[in-house]
Amino acid sequence: MSGALLLAACSQGGPASAGGDFTDDKVVIGVLNDQSGVYKDLSGPNSVKAVEMAIADYKEKYGDKAVVDTIEVVQADHQNKPEIANTKAQEMYERQGADIILDVPASSAALAVASQADSHKKLHVNIGAATTELTGAQCSPYVYHWAYDTYQLANGTGTTVTENGGKTWQVIYPDYAFGQDMEKSFTAAVEGAGGTVAGKIATPFPNDNFSTFLTRAAAEKPDVIGTMQAGGDLINLVKQYNEAGLRDQGINLAVGLMFITDIHSLGVEQFEGTTFTDAWYWNMDDESRAWADRFQEETGSRPSFAHAGNYSAALQYLEAVQAVGTDDADKVVGNLDGKEVEDVFLRNGKIRAEDHRVIHDVYLAEVKAPSEVTEDWDYEKILNTIPAEQAFRPVADSAAAGCKLG
Repeated sequence: MSGALLLAACSQGGPASAGGDFTDDKVVIGVLNDQSGVYKDLSGPNSVKAVEMAIADYKEKYGDKAVVDTIEVVQADHQNKPEIANTKAQEMYERQGADIILDVPASSAALAVASQADSHKKLHVNIGAATTELTGAQCSPYVYHWAYDTYQLANGTGTTVTENGGKTWQVIYPDYAFGQDMEKSFTAAVEGAGGTVAGKIATPFPNDNFSTFLTRAAAEKPDVIGTMQAGGDLINLVKQYNEAGLRDQGINLAVGLMFITDIHSLGVEQFEGTTFTDAWYWNMDDESRAWADRFQEETGSRPSFAHAGNYSAALQYLEAVQAVGTDDADKVVGNLDGKEVEDVFLRNGKIRAEDHRVIHDVYLAEVKAPSEVTEDWDYEKILNTIPAEQAFRPVADSAAAGCKLG
């Protein structure tokens, strides 16, 4: 599925109309994600809406002074398959004239798109994938990792759960790039906090039946089963964990990656008391809630952190285009690198020039009990803010993993 939306400014006399600084006298933003499968709700079509909101805010802010009149959004469904993501990215860059591709959940798909971005010397800002390879061995001058990664998730959840008594773990992970990276990151975090990962169980992706894997894990009597699934796979696993009564057996569940849409889909009672690391929460303060109210008017639902991250990435890209007066990727990169950013998503944000990891505050959260929920979608308690510099792996670790941008 693909489509295009043309958003033209009211003024037709701006710099872009004069031509010369913009390819085809316009900016083209591509959104490539899962629009029909297990990651549809957490990102999907509503990420396109979030990008459109960023474009509208850019145009409202700059009006006649905007350096480009026409901004086009193209979108496609990668179906969580790296070969499709690779083809769609190539089409976006070559045939649809995309200056930048946003989102791209599923780490295997993200790595394929990053390779296309690097070879085309066009931008990719990743919001939806978690692999640290994007800022490690497969980093690129044209690729930024915006929202979260496996190190940040493990550093928050894995460390905290272990320090609070979850000393022995069984880890269940999807057997592709994201899950493999999550397993490694969580194992390092658990062991670093004094715990033990006694078993590591790989599962197919996507998957709808986790009963056998949960039975294998539970047979070892761990303190914690750590699930590294996400989206629809996570919902299936949690449902089957609860049906098996494993919590009543004293086996707690730690969720590596969770979105507000997962809780909404399955019900707060299924996740009650679960601790996890969130990159952003729609109701954490007045600024977030005000943006979430706008988003709900557009979409009918509250935003996940992926939706807010796509808005932020699109807005900061357009701010960079405004600053340099062109869609030339190298000039945009020169503006973005090293920039400190504050917006609705990025709090204490910084775009690191050394590895293109975007760091920002993240949050240790707990799913509320049903009795604590005061309105629909109000499912999280923020337990602690993890400062940006502590949340993400150090630059030296990216360099050790093979990232050389300098």
